Amino acid sequence: MQEVTDLPFWRTLAQCGGGADLYITEYFRVHIHSTLEKGILASILKNPTGRPIIAQMIGKDLVEMRRTARQLLEHPEVSGIDINLGCPAPVVCSKNAGGGLLRNLEQVNRILGELREECGERWFTVKTRVGFDCEDEFNGLLDVFAAHAIDMLSVHGRTVKERYQTPVHTDAVQAAVARLPCPVVANGNVVDVASGAGYLAKTGAAGLMVGRGAIRNPWIFAQLREHLAGRVAPIVRRSDLLNYIQILWDETAQARVELGKDFSEKRHVQKMKRYLNYVLAGLGDDLEHQSRRTKEKDELFRLLTDHLANDEAIPALPPENSKLFCGFRELLE
Repeated sequence: MQEVTDLPFWRTLAQCGGGADLYITEYFRVHIHSTLEKGILASILKNPTGRPIIAQMIGKDLVEMRRTARQLLEHPEVSGIDINLGCPAPVVCSKNAGGGLLRNLEQVNRILGELREECGERWFTVKTRVGFDCEDEFNGLLDVFAAHAIDMLSVHGRTVKERYQTPVHTDAVQAAVARLPCPVVANGNVVDVASGAGYLAKTGAAGLMVGRGAIRNPWIFAQLREHLAGRVAPIVRRSDLLNYIQILWDETAQARVELGKDFSEKRHVQKMKRYLNYVLAGLGDDLEHQSRRTKEKDELFRLLTDHLANDEAIPALPPENSKLFCGFRELLE
């Protein structure tokens, strides 16, 4: 997730349950004047996880996409290249990039062919939605994907227009699994062990991609691994969240210094609120409301300590009526 799941977040994940099995970077914006963004490149070159990292790109210009892929592949730490065909942000789609590219299958076909060639022996993967306007578009997309030797397809099971506010189309993910020879990874609405297990059961996907759910609960990867191995998933308590937030504060502050950026405590509090919107969802309206009003570090951590310094287990599920988490109920059925 852009400007959220970055190097300091990955460092935090490694300290909270071990993190994911595979990482995909924030997207590198690609256009005629683009250069490799230092902060995103740092997450590759300073990889703290010990796991493979795939560099994701977003753009539409074939020449510039090949140029950027070539620059990224100069770094041996890059396990492969991923093309973003799923971002629903209006500013991205208006430029016919991200999810906006799904309206031009001929261009998608050209980009996949050229980038597959550029990647050579290294992985070439695709992140997509199931269509721009409606799910009926997905069969045509699968025709394009099947024509290229992609190494993995990650499917966010919504259309671009559905953004994040609907249930996922499990039938579309299942169709991709049946149609393509490469591993298909299911994405969207994985918020806990039950929703992840339900997604796998309904689709037959080879794995899960988790974004928002990992910000709320960074132990979700460890919990899923334990569950899939037939063991009891560890319980996350409020005191664990408090420790997680402290680690995240320290890591995000350290990353600014490493990148040569000025550090302002007040600005850093605002940075932390991007994460806290997810972490504190469902833990009490008073806590959420007060956290949004804090401006100083001491004030923020006093509030967090008052509410989180105890051994109460956090709810497995976030509130379903929020803009951040919704539509996951069908995965539990």
